[in-house]
Amino acid sequence: MELCIALDLPTMEENIALVEKIKGYPVWLKVGLRAYIRDGKPFLTALKACNPESKIFLDLKLYDIPNTMADAAESIMGLGVDMFNVHASAGPKAMRAVMERLQPYPNRPLVLAVTALTSFNEMEFDHVYGDTIASKADQFATDAYQSGLDGVVCSAYESASIKSLTSPTFVTLTPGIRPFGEDAGDQERVATIQTAHHEKVDFIVVGRPIYKAPNPAEVVEKILQTLNQAL
Repeated sequence: MELCIALDLPTMEENIALVEKIKGYPVWLKVGLRAYIRDGKPFLTALKACNPESKIFLDLKLYDIPNTMADAAESIMGLGVDMFNVHASAGPKAMRAVMERLQPYPNRPLVLAVTALTSFNEMEFDHVYGDTIASKADQFATDAYQSGLDGVVCSAYESASIKSLTSPTFVTLTPGIRPFGEDAGDQERVATIQTAHHEKVDFIVVGRPIYKAPNPAEVVEKILQTLNQAL
């Protein structure tokens, strides 16, 4: 299981300062919608300059018609990121279009599909999708797997079921991780490291528990130690 740190601070300078504090730890860095819209490619370049060993997950959740998604995915190839995501709600045709467009690239990033946002509770999700979270997450994951994607973004509670329906090597990345029982904030389906390990999660995403801590490096080290103990 690998640690991915959400860079969700209000400014590029604050995010870079955070990365400086945790430099040297084997982590992924997640760049989300706000940070990328605000700071763009220069932010990605600055992250690489700050720590050339860092791997970057570009979390933009592409969702559009198939050709537009494929165009966007091909443009992402020029950004030097190591992983990005699309939304499974766009459907198998769009996901296949993305993977077909990336086929000529030998060193393409990992491509994940978002299943159900971890901010949804069951009532909210049913209102939008007319189904339970677990059922729809399984369907979206199966669609992504059959479309040739590398994995999905899901909550920890869907991970084991998704792997049983697809493959043990099909990647699951889970946001909403509260490593040591911190407040859930705007997330509904949060989980601990122990739950994520039990559910066979491959990547955990941690944001506020790290960047709001007085000593972020200390929290990162503690999380990595916990991950090693869970192996």
